[in-house]
Amino acid sequence: MANQSSRDYPSYPEPVSPGTRETESAATSVKEKASEAAGRAKDKAAELGRSAAAKIDEKREPAAGALDGAAATLHDKAESLPGGEKVSSMAHTAADKLESTADYVREHDVRDMMGDVEQFVKSHPGQSLIAAAAVGFLVGRAFRSE
Repeated sequence: MANQSSRDYPSYPEPVSPGTRETESAATSVKEKASEAAGRAKDKAAELGRSAAAKIDEKREPAAGALDGAAATLHDKAESLPGGEKVSSMAHTAADKLESTADYVREHDVRDMMGDVEQFVKSHPGQSLIAAAAVGFLVGRAFRSE
């Protein structure tokens, strides 16, 4: 008799339960559907972002005009403000800042502005965090008081 351990036996695949292939197929189908849904959501978010940017760009000129109007009014009223020369000088400085802000709004689109904000946040993270907290607090108060 020959030694059975030295014989080569054919190897067979491990038995697969009947539902395993269907389960794998269903899992693959679910993954594909989730991937498609994520792609559609990403496309929709991009579309909404473009739409919002276009609307903001439409409002840039009227906003710049309003800033210029406020600056002109402030320049006109600066001399008649109570507090003397110091208050008048501060009012003119504020009006100059409003004018430069109006120019900035006219000259830069939303994409440029977002890039500038991103650069500022990277350069001044602490101040940005404080400003974000203050804005969040004010927005929260505005919604809570209504």
